[in-house]
Amino acid sequence: QVASAVRSGGIGNAIPAPAQAPHPVRTSGPTLEKPGDVGVGRQVPAVDYVTIDGIKGRLGDSGELKGMVVAMTSSTCPVSRRYSPSLARLEKTLSDRDIGLILVNPFASEKDEEIRQSIAEFRFASPYVHDGKKTFATALGARTTTEVFLIDSHRTLIYRGAIDDQYGVDYNLAAPRVNYLLDAVDAMLAGARPEFGATSPPGCELDIAPKTGTPTDLTWNRDISRILQQNCVDCHHDDGIAPFALEDFVEVDDRAKVIRRVVEEGTMPPWSAAPPTDGGPTPWANDRSLSDSDKADLLTWLESKERPLGDPADAPAAREFPKGGWLHGTPDAEFTFDKPVRIKAEGKMPYVNLVVPTNLTEDKWIQGFEILPGAREVVHHVIVFAVDPENPGERFSEVGGYFALYVPGTSAEMFPPGFAKRLPAGAKLRFQMHYTPNGKATEDLTRIGFHFATEPPKYEVKVTSVPNTRIAIPAGADDHQETAERPAPTDLTILGFLPHLHLRGKAFRYEVIGPDG
Repeated sequence: QVASAVRSGGIGNAIPAPAQAPHPVRTSGPTLEKPGDVGVGRQVPAVDYVTIDGIKGRLGDSGELKGMVVAMTSSTCPVSRRYSPSLARLEKTLSDRDIGLILVNPFASEKDEEIRQSIAEFRFASPYVHDGKKTFATALGARTTTEVFLIDSHRTLIYRGAIDDQYGVDYNLAAPRVNYLLDAVDAMLAGARPEFGATSPPGCELDIAPKTGTPTDLTWNRDISRILQQNCVDCHHDDGIAPFALEDFVEVDDRAKVIRRVVEEGTMPPWSAAPPTDGGPTPWANDRSLSDSDKADLLTWLESKERPLGDPADAPAAREFPKGGWLHGTPDAEFTFDKPVRIKAEGKMPYVNLVVPTNLTEDKWIQGFEILPGAREVVHHVIVFAVDPENPGERFSEVGGYFALYVPGTSAEMFPPGFAKRLPAGAKLRFQMHYTPNGKATEDLTRIGFHFATEPPKYEVKVTSVPNTRIAIPAGADDHQETAERPAPTDLTILGFLPHLHLRGKAFRYEVIGPDG
């Protein structure tokens, strides 16, 4: 018998915007496009610009240069950040071939100070335009924060799209397989047409098209800011774990197209459980999904003609967040690595496994835990396993069950009264660290903190698995089902579920079978 318990495109004069699907689909990398459909071969406008240092320029006034690359970029878009080292190397490579480079940041919400920090960090020497009004981006019909444009000395567009195929949305390669931009440069300098004249540019979508939606009575100050406060800003605040904040109008207006995509996809807010089939209330205490009404209002406002700001007097009180410390106060004990882990700037990293002794002289009952990454921007997830020295043969893997878990947005867990986990005396903690390089080399020193129960619990909390280690998916199968089962040795109270599948997985279904079948 098992009981269930819940816990707490562009409008440039000369470059047509490509046709776009009304519901953008998440892709794994750049896809080839028909060059003529996206303006390749046309003359680009002679855009006037002013760099972040106040230097005036005009696109096309390139002197003796043989061409120019205009690269969209951003200090906060994750895909742009990953491409920053590539842009720094590209700057030198292009210069050696008498090709200029202009960097264009189209986000008004990014502050000059953080842009200058990025310029210094990657040692960019090329003109950097903070295009807050999106004039430059609009003239070129830029689609994302990673799109690059190769223009010859006559302002003819030779190539547009991705730099290469190394990075995308939820997609990283250790190294590029195809260097679209540099291949196009080589072809142009040889007087030939590039083999690939255009690709899609995976990145943060830009909202530059004229707003053609219907008017709405919804306003930012009265309605939309509250929806985001309730559903998004726990992560998307200044110094939060998300790559950018969504606390003010400009931040949201800049990223309206990105927000619309992830909300329509259902990837944000991050929540994957299916809603109740009977239309009733959610059974999940930690349900992060948008309500139907909040989702409808948010999308209506994003798609409206004006995105009304409304009366500032209607704005909610600002949320306050801890500045980098423990969410549940100072723990009774904390553990970390003996030295920081070095995270490289680019590519992929294998999982890093580190064993940390607790040196506990007696068993401890854990009422709650919190995992605090040192470099949150590169920590994808953390799984902590605890091994009892009296049972060294225990599985030291996910199949055997983990002790604590961190994923962005879920860093702490406090168990209900009467529930606790046992941490044996002398236990060792193994940290399984998954890092995702973000363009900047850094170091991480992740910590775990434990809050001890004041008395032994009524129920011991354990994590167990219902594993299937022999999954075999036939080639080409679109819908393939795998099953696994595990008998319950005693009456159980289920506190939560953690389905785990990577990109090949589509769905999980749990079935609880009682004693009567």
